[in-house]
Amino acid sequence: MPPMKTEIITPAAIQYFPLAQLYVSDMNPRQDADPEGIDLLADSLAMIGLIQNLSGTVDADGRVGIVAGGRRLRAIARAVERDPTVTRRHPELASVPVRIAPNEATARAWASAENAAREDLAPADEIRAYGRMKDAGLDVSTIARSFGKTEAHVYRRLALAALPAPVLDALKAGQISLGMAKAFTVSQDEALTLQVLAEVMGRDVSEYRIKQALQPEAISGTDRRALFVGLDAYTAAGGRMNRDLFSDTTALHDGDLLARLFNEKMDEAAAKIGEVWKWVEAMPDSYVPYGTAEKLDRIYPVPGVLSEEQSERYDELADLAEGDVLDEAGQAEFADLTNIVEGGFTDAQRAVAGVFIYVRNDGTLGETAAWVRPEDRAEAIEAEVLTGHAATRHGAASVEDAPKSPYSGALVEDMKAVRLAAIQTALLDKPEMIFDLLAFGMSLASGVSTHVFDLSPGRPNNCPSKPEGLEFSERLTHAPAGHEAWSRPELRIDDLTIAFRTFVAAGKKARNAALVESVARTLPYGAGSAEFFGLIEADAGAGIRKVWTPTAENFFSRVSADYLDTLHLDLTGCDPQGNGFKAHKAQKKAEKAQCMERLFSDAEYQKAWKIDAEKKARIEAWTPDCF
Repeated sequence: MPPMKTEIITPAAIQYFPLAQLYVSDMNPRQDADPEGIDLLADSLAMIGLIQNLSGTVDADGRVGIVAGGRRLRAIARAVERDPTVTRRHPELASVPVRIAPNEATARAWASAENAAREDLAPADEIRAYGRMKDAGLDVSTIARSFGKTEAHVYRRLALAALPAPVLDALKAGQISLGMAKAFTVSQDEALTLQVLAEVMGRDVSEYRIKQALQPEAISGTDRRALFVGLDAYTAAGGRMNRDLFSDTTALHDGDLLARLFNEKMDEAAAKIGEVWKWVEAMPDSYVPYGTAEKLDRIYPVPGVLSEEQSERYDELADLAEGDVLDEAGQAEFADLTNIVEGGFTDAQRAVAGVFIYVRNDGTLGETAAWVRPEDRAEAIEAEVLTGHAATRHGAASVEDAPKSPYSGALVEDMKAVRLAAIQTALLDKPEMIFDLLAFGMSLASGVSTHVFDLSPGRPNNCPSKPEGLEFSERLTHAPAGHEAWSRPELRIDDLTIAFRTFVAAGKKARNAALVESVARTLPYGAGSAEFFGLIEADAGAGIRKVWTPTAENFFSRVSADYLDTLHLDLTGCDPQGNGFKAHKAQKKAEKAQCMERLFSDAEYQKAWKIDAEKKARIEAWTPDCF
């Protein structure tokens, strides 16, 4: 077999040609070009000139067909068309440098090689390049035009430019993701940053966990204490905080200061309210704990009395309000009459009673009124604030003696407690029986109205009204409501003994499955607190997008058209002034909703919008910010 013939591709010198003599050769693989991209590249050329020469071949007519650099050729033409004087600043745009191929084989090799090898800057390199230009005094608009990117994209990259060099080095080496790098922007401690970086490099760690590690003592800006005090007051007092550059979250770093400011503001509120009440007690929690007022007497506002004329007017306004035809003046009049009907506390009541105040989870001040303390009962009775049953309920003689049981009510309750203690003591040594009873009592094996323990499985809503797109497990479907047992005989258990024996006989695997399913179903939304609920979500590795995909029906058609436009811009990173987005924005809302569904699920549609790997990852991770 003769040796394979190898064709030598010889090097060629660069020559200069007038712009009018150049055209895009048929050999160039990129025959189509995005007009928006060409405009951005033209801006860059007009600013910094042509950095890289074109490559081409001379045809029979003496014209030069460009085989590599077709986008640059189009952008040069566009830049000169918009501003002919640009060639004075950059002569290479008038007399264009072109490397001429000695033969067709070389031209085709150049065309294939350049276009196949072309790729965008790596994120770490891009971040550093933008940062250097910003340090040199260039504004964001100039940087964006220089690189052919949107200003929004440049802003997102510049937010990372201040990260320590080792973080960007790890990003460039692929040891952390871009999302992980964004999480490091919350840190104000470089030593801690490097420590956490060493722990997460090469591992799949969520952004949430990284932020937690970087701010172990941080208090969320949405904490009720922070909302009540106010971030301005906190910072004015010298409090340290930082805002997440990639979200709307804020972290406060001086917990002791926040606690002091919170207490001081609560004391001020108590003092002001105490001007009209006998006493005020501030609660440290976001509620008044159960049992706090157990030994107090509750009093209520004294209802007002309307005159006959006011009563007629009140009824008239109420009918108008119900028909939603009440004007502004009528609403004000109706509110005044309603206040009279609802009444208020009298000066005599305020003189002997008090209130509890607390701060709600949304940072607003709550108040529960009004209560009379035991030491003020006599005064309240004398002032006729407490009358009737309220005045005698703590010890009044029986009107008529009734046949008495040999056992007092208190004794009966005590004996019930003793019996319960005995049973509970015995169960301490029977853990398997505890598990069996718990699983039995929380499953349909015991029916829908039996409570073996003092546990009532809740029914938090875990299925939306539009379940399309939700991969919902039947194991999480709630059992029928207890009241249905009265109308559905198949849900009733007549012999609990037999049912329990049958349940236990099914084995521990069935028992454990019943426990897991039953307990999982009872987890309510926001369990414990927002922070604790977030911890459960993170530690469980949960993610909305693991079980749900947004569609036109289940989400996009249920938000505004403006929301869809903003989301489209954020996810695609396209130019808001570009023709593509203008066409999208001009659509009806229903069409936009369908397009957004395709953006999330249609590979061809994503390709049309130039969705690269980074944007695709953002789309796949996106969730509504309504939580």
